[in-house]
Amino acid sequence: MSITTILFSAFGICLLLGAPVAISLGIATMFALLMSNVNLVYLVQVAYSSVDSFPLMALPSFVLAGFLMEYAGVSRRLVALAEALAGPATGGLAGATVLGCLFFGAISGSGPATTAAVGMLMIPAMIARNYDRSFAGAITASAGGLGVVIPPSIPMVIYGVSGNQSITTLFIAGFIPGMMIAGMIMVVNYFICRRKGYVGTEAAWSGRLILQRVREGFWSILAPFIILGGIYTGFFTPTEAAVVAIFYTLFVGFFIHGELKLPRITQSLSATGEITGTVLIIMFTARSFGRLIVEHRIPEILANAMLSLTTNLTVIWLILIALFIFIGMWMETLATIMLLTPILLPIMTKLGVDPIHFGIVLVVACEIGFETPPLGENLFIGARIANVSLEEISLSSIPFAITEIVCLITIALIPQISMILPRLIQG
Repeated sequence: MSITTILFSAFGICLLLGAPVAISLGIATMFALLMSNVNLVYLVQVAYSSVDSFPLMALPSFVLAGFLMEYAGVSRRLVALAEALAGPATGGLAGATVLGCLFFGAISGSGPATTAAVGMLMIPAMIARNYDRSFAGAITASAGGLGVVIPPSIPMVIYGVSGNQSITTLFIAGFIPGMMIAGMIMVVNYFICRRKGYVGTEAAWSGRLILQRVREGFWSILAPFIILGGIYTGFFTPTEAAVVAIFYTLFVGFFIHGELKLPRITQSLSATGEITGTVLIIMFTARSFGRLIVEHRIPEILANAMLSLTTNLTVIWLILIALFIFIGMWMETLATIMLLTPILLPIMTKLGVDPIHFGIVLVVACEIGFETPPLGENLFIGARIANVSLEEISLSSIPFAITEIVCLITIALIPQISMILPRLIQG
C-alpha cells in the first residue's frame, strides 16, 4: 500500500469518526510516517518551521486588536455611523449591517469576530423593527464573511505564509473583490427588503446626524485608515500594522473613549491565546500533511490528470470553485487554506495563474464557507444571537450565498478585478 493511500485513508477514517480536522491531519501524517519507517523527529522539525515565521506574528496581533476594539467601543461607533448612512433606505438597518461588517472587517480580519461584534448590535435592532429573525441573522452572517476578504485578513496571512506570497500584495488585491461582494449583498438586500416590506428608519437622511456620528466615531474611523494606509504606503509591514492596531486601540480605549477596562483586556488576551493556539496546531498538522503530499508528487499527478481532461482554464476554475465550496462546507477555513495551497497552487501557476489571484479566489471561496452549513461558523453565531434554528437561518442565507458564488466566479474568470490595484500601486 502506498504512503499516499495510507495518508488519505487515515485522514478519511478520522473524519468519519468525528475527530477535529487538525487532529485528523496529525494522526494521518503520523500513521503514514510510521508505516514508511520515517523518524517522527520529522514532525518536530515541521512543527518548528510552521511557526518560525515573522508574518505569522500578525495572526495573534490582529485577533487581539479585534477583541480590544469591540470592548473599546470602536465597533459600536462604526455601526452607528453605518446606520446613519444607510438607515433611512429600504431595508436600511440590514444595509447598515453590511456597512458595519465592512467597517469592522477592515479592522478585525476575522469573519466570526465581525459577525459577533456587529451582530450583537444590529440583529436585536432589526428584530425590534419587525425584520424576520432568520433574515436578520442571515444577512449578518453573510456580510460578516467580508471580514476575511476586506484587508487586513487573517486567512490572507495564512495563505501568504503557506504559499510564500507577499501579504501586503494580497491585502491590496482583496480590496476591490471585497467591495464588489459588499455592493452585491446590498443590492440583493434591497430587493428582498422591498418585497418583504422592510422600510428604513423613520427619520430621513440627516447631514447633521451623519456629521455627528463621524465626530463621535472619528477615532474609530481613523483605525482602518492608519492600518491599511500604513501597509499600502509601505510605512510598515502587515505584522507591524497589527501591533500598531493593538497600541492604537489601547490608546483610544483608555484615553479617548474611556471604555476599555483591565478585565476586558484579560478576557481579550485569553480569547486570543485560545484562538491562536488552535490555529497554530492546525498549521503544524496541515503543513506536515501538505509536505508529505508534495514530496510524493501528488500536485503533479493531479495536474496531469486535470490537464488530460481539459486544458480550458475556465472549466478548471469552475471545477476548483465547486471543490472549494464543497470543502468549505465541511472543513474549517484556515485548515482548508493550508491543506489546499501546497496541492493546488503549483497546478494553477503551471497554468499561468498569478499566485496572488489564486489566493484571492481561495480566500473568497472560504468566505462563502462561513455561511454554508453544516460547518458555517457565521451561521452558528448569527443563529445564536437571533435565537433561531440553524435550518431557518440557512434557508434565509441562500440568496446571499448564491450572490457571493456569482461574485466568486466573476473574480476567478476576470483576474483584473483582483490584480489591477497591486499592479497600479506596485508599478
